[in-house]
Amino acid sequence: MLSLFRRFLNTWAARAFFIVLIASFGLWGIADVVRNVGHDSAIATVGDHKIEAPEFQEAMRTQLAQVSRMLGGKTEPTPAIRQAVAGQALDRLIVQAAIQNEVSRLGIVVPDDAVRAAVFDVKAFQGKSGAFDRATFESVLRNNNLTEPRFLDLMRSDLGQRQLMEAVQVGAVPPDVVTQQVFAFQRETRVAHYVELPFATAAEPPAPTEADLQRAYDNNGDRYSASEFRRIKAVILSPETVARDIEIPDADISGYYEQHQSEYVTPEKRSVEVVVSQNEAQAKEIATTWIAGVGWDAVQKAATATGASSVSLDDATMTEFPAPELGQAVFAAPAEVITGPIQSALGWQVFRVTKVTPGTNRPLDRAKDEIRIKLARERAVDQVYSRANKLEDALSASGSLDDLPGDLGVAAVTGTLNAQGNTPAGEPAPLPGSPALRQALLTAAFALGKNEPARMAEGPDQSYFAVTVEDTTAATRKPFAEVEGQVREDWVRDARRKEQERAAASLLTAAQTAGSSLDDAATVAGLRLQRTPPVLRAQPTPGVPTELTEPLFSLKPGETTMIEVPEGFYVMALGEIATPDPVADPLGTGQIRTALTQAIGQDIELTVAAALRARANPQVNRVLLNSMIQP
Repeated sequence: MLSLFRRFLNTWAARAFFIVLIASFGLWGIADVVRNVGHDSAIATVGDHKIEAPEFQEAMRTQLAQVSRMLGGKTEPTPAIRQAVAGQALDRLIVQAAIQNEVSRLGIVVPDDAVRAAVFDVKAFQGKSGAFDRATFESVLRNNNLTEPRFLDLMRSDLGQRQLMEAVQVGAVPPDVVTQQVFAFQRETRVAHYVELPFATAAEPPAPTEADLQRAYDNNGDRYSASEFRRIKAVILSPETVARDIEIPDADISGYYEQHQSEYVTPEKRSVEVVVSQNEAQAKEIATTWIAGVGWDAVQKAATATGASSVSLDDATMTEFPAPELGQAVFAAPAEVITGPIQSALGWQVFRVTKVTPGTNRPLDRAKDEIRIKLARERAVDQVYSRANKLEDALSASGSLDDLPGDLGVAAVTGTLNAQGNTPAGEPAPLPGSPALRQALLTAAFALGKNEPARMAEGPDQSYFAVTVEDTTAATRKPFAEVEGQVREDWVRDARRKEQERAAASLLTAAQTAGSSLDDAATVAGLRLQRTPPVLRAQPTPGVPTELTEPLFSLKPGETTMIEVPEGFYVMALGEIATPDPVADPLGTGQIRTALTQAIGQDIELTVAAALRARANPQVNRVLLNSMIQP
């Protein structure tokens, strides 16, 4: 055969064929190159700055990885997602270029000493001693595909842009009236008057007749049917299955640990009760009263009587206290001891530490296995797509799951299950992967016909799978005699719910009658009216179902409503409304003011960035952009 080909290559027919092929290349391939000579290869131009394709590709790749992590690894690079991420990545690069243009125009210069100091302050570059470590620095750059000159240029640019944007935020302080209104809205409390009608306390309904049970059985066929079962064979390709074959060097594990020490080292937290007074003598008097053994409620009342304010802070770190002096004192004080008064910018504080939550320090040897799994999965993501192409080619060639290459890194499963993923024994089938992946595989399995060829499908979590159905067992209605006990229990439970719903509706109607109230209606019905403790708008209150909070804050004085919760019904009316005085709580007001200051500063920064972007009039090469978005 080979000698036949060699003889053919020496013929004039073969030579003519190659002449035509070379001519075609000259007309098409070379012409394309010539046409592109002198054309702009930048994906976008912002003033004098050009955003080249490699810079955009790197930004897009980083953005895709970030989105995937934010969503728990459940982001698929579908065309729509790639287009959205590409748009965000390019827009961020354009904004950065516009800001950098303004930095250059204003002549903002970042000295080498400032760059060096900023690099030394990066925690990811610090060794175990807490000081800058050259080896760690180089390892981090290597893991992120950065050279030292490139990183220093990025750092210098970032510092310059930060100087500009921090300057525009100066003076971003909310007006006192806005701070007070937000404080009043967030700290407002409401009390509900309610009657609870639990399903469990409903009167026992009359025993159901055989006709009642038969009717319930006939009307709820899905409740009393045996599921359809299918015997399936499936293969799953995911980062987890590929990661099993990936080795992670110890040096990479150590480098990751150094970069993410905040995940393994957490600061100590403390809960504290604090009284703030503007008068030292009054603060001492409150401390004396507190030391005498009175409770926190009594201390709060005493503080209010003297014009002082009181607040409880739960699980706060030292830096979360509004005054540094207070934070330092709290973390130096023993638990359950009245301390103070101490002076800070807020006034004179007396406090008691009620709980100490020690910080954690998980060393590398205890975190090593977790990091190895995480890094292996991250690297496996880059390999999944190429292996998916091989899997698809193998399935297209044979349609069988029995003839797949052994180097794909797939997990294979075979078994009998129903659409809920349970085996005939009622236990969850051992399907690998996340619940979302299990559900995708089940949905595909119960949409296939028996013995249909296996085809690859894309699942969640950067996964792929292929499934085939080997046998089916149709769903059947269970005989009435077999499920009669369950039907009886369901009938009684439904009857109790209907009884409590009728009672709640009757009580609501009576409470809404002119000249009546929920208290009157409950007394007439022989039911007990209860009160909740003060409820905050956005904070759970112990003992109060969360389903009551939103309706409570939407009620007007005199209004009554009915709410169903999993355990029963509530008929609820609005009771007292307490609007806090921001002047009496400087600690809480300070927290609100700090949050608003940050929010206003961010809004100003975004506005300035948008204005600079518009002034730069960026030009985007849409043809090049669309070609690069494609997978």
